[in-house]
Amino acid sequence: MSALCRDCGRFAAAVPADGRCGECGSPRLVAHAELASLAIAHIDCDAFYATVEKRDRPDLADLPVIVGGRERGVVLACCYVARLYGVRSAMPMFKALAACPHAVVIRPDMAKYREVGRAVRAEMRRLTPLVEPLSIDEAFLDLSGTEPASGMNPAQALAALVRRVEATLGVTASIGLSYNKFLAKIASDLDKPRGFAVIGRGDAAAFLADKPVGLLWGVGAAMQRRLAADGIAVIGQLRALDERELARRYGKMGLRLAHLARGDDARRVEPVSHTKSISAETTFARDETDAQSLARTLWPLCEEVAARLKAAGLAAGTATLKLKTADFRIRTRSRKLADPTQLAQTLFQTARRLLAAEADGATRFRLIGIGADALVGAETADLPTLFDRQDGRPRRLEQAMDDIKARHGDAAVRLGRSVP
Repeated sequence: MSALCRDCGRFAAAVPADGRCGECGSPRLVAHAELASLAIAHIDCDAFYATVEKRDRPDLADLPVIVGGRERGVVLACCYVARLYGVRSAMPMFKALAACPHAVVIRPDMAKYREVGRAVRAEMRRLTPLVEPLSIDEAFLDLSGTEPASGMNPAQALAALVRRVEATLGVTASIGLSYNKFLAKIASDLDKPRGFAVIGRGDAAAFLADKPVGLLWGVGAAMQRRLAADGIAVIGQLRALDERELARRYGKMGLRLAHLARGDDARRVEPVSHTKSISAETTFARDETDAQSLARTLWPLCEEVAARLKAAGLAAGTATLKLKTADFRIRTRSRKLADPTQLAQTLFQTARRLLAAEADGATRFRLIGIGADALVGAETADLPTLFDRQDGRPRRLEQAMDDIKARHGDAAVRLGRSVP
C-alpha cells in the first residue's frame, strides 16, 4: 500500500511501520493501494467565506464565526467552531444565533471572496488545464498525463497544491481523489477540514454498499421518498437490482442509479463551465404582503440581473420569480419568454404578472427574487421587429440608459420606479 506525506510530499511504496513520514516525521499520511494511479480529483475549500474572514482577522481564530446578512437573513457560511453548536449553511440567522448566541456575525464581502477564489483556481490551472469549476471555492481536476511535466504523480501534485494555497492565500482545502467525478466529490467531504481521502476501484463497491441513496448524484428528497416506498434505503440495495428492472421502475433515472450504485460515472471533467442561470434576490426587513411593495422591490433586482446578462453576453429564455413565505416555504414560478431578452423591463413585466397570482394580500413574504433561465447567446436577444417603431421603445430606452451609464456611471440615470 503506497503512502504520501501531505506535509513534505514524500511518496513511499509502503506505509512506514510507525505511521510517520520517513522524511519529515509527520503523521499526516494518506495511504491507499491505488494512490499512484488515480487522477480525477475534487478540491473543496474548507468553510471558505469564514476561513477568508478568519485569515483577515486572526483574533477570530478560535471563535465561532458566521458569515451572513441581517437577523432575518440566512447563514451563508460558518466556521467549524460554529458547526459544533449546530450552525449550518442556509440556516435562518435567528436559529443560528439561538444555537450559538456568542458567534461573531460578519456581513459577506463577495468581491473579496471572488478575488481569493480566482487565485485558488489559478493555482489549480498550474497543474492541469482540465479544471471544471463548480462554485467559487470548489472544482474538479483531471490530472491524467500530467506526471511527466510535473515530475509528480497526481496525488503528490494535489498535496503540493493545497500546501501552496494554504501558505500563500491563507485558505485550507480538502481533496477527494478517485477514478471518476462522482466518487471524487464524495471523497472530498470524508475528511474535512484539511482532508485527503481516496476511493479506488477496488474499494468503491464496499464503500458505497451501506451508504444512504441520498448520497447518489441527482437523488433528492422526492426520489428518496420514491425509493423508500419500494423498500430501498441504501446503495447496496440498488446494486442488487438488475439494470433493466431499475429502468422499468424509474426510467432514465433508473439507468443512472444502476451505474452510480456500481461506482460508474462516465462524465468527463469539462474545463468550460456554462452558466445555467443568473439571479438576484433580497430578504425583507419585515414580512411583506402588499403586491405594489413587492413589485417595487422586484424592479432593482431585474435591473441587476439584466446588467449581469449583458456583461456575460447572455439572454434569458425564461423568467423565474422566487418567493419565500414567512414560514420559509419557497415558491418558484416560471414563464417562457416569447423571445430571449436582456431587458430589465421585460423581466420585470413577466415577473410582475407571475407575482400578481401569488400576492393575495394575506400571504406574508420574507424574500423575493428574479432569475434568468434557459440562457442563450446575446445575439438572439431583443431583435428589432417590423413594428419596432411602436413596440421597440423599451429596448431603445434601456440601450440609451446603458450608454449613459457606461460613460458617466450607474448613478447617472435611472427610471422613476427606482426612486424610493
